[in-house]
Amino acid sequence: MESIVAKLVSEFGKTISKEMIVFIISLMPILELRGGLLASAILKIPYLKATIICIIGNILPIPFILLFLNKIFTMMEKWEPTKKIALFFKQRAINNKPKIDKYGFWGLVLFVGIPLPGTGAWTGSLIASVFNMDIKKSALAIFFGILLAFVIMSLISYGIVWHFT
Repeated sequence: MESIVAKLVSEFGKTISKEMIVFIISLMPILELRGGLLASAILKIPYLKATIICIIGNILPIPFILLFLNKIFTMMEKWEPTKKIALFFKQRAINNKPKIDKYGFWGLVLFVGIPLPGTGAWTGSLIASVFNMDIKKSALAIFFGILLAFVIMSLISYGIVWHFT
């Protein structure tokens, strides 16, 4: 992830502000808040400012995913060029559902919050959407997961990366 973030920082840095780079990275699936915090540390953005930008950037797409993803997948499955993509992401949700089911609300919090490959707010929202989980409860669990990811990643990004750059 660090190399991807460093490459994006390098490319975006030529045309947009440091804060916008962090915001865009925080919006992106896979990178999300984790990548945004790494970018913030690389760009030496003050911690409080980075916190606000990263959390807002990571939260912003979640309501749209929860509300509209099933409709989008249904349309994608009907169109042959996008059918495989929709089925791939649905299968990804199916594969991760047992982790969520085992612990319920807190399972979704932990799934979103523990910074491992394939976890995060986007994937947590995908799972909640595909399995028609309660939107309010899912959104709250995802928000708490984002906060957990923030705590873990801020310790890593600003505690380790910031110290050695």
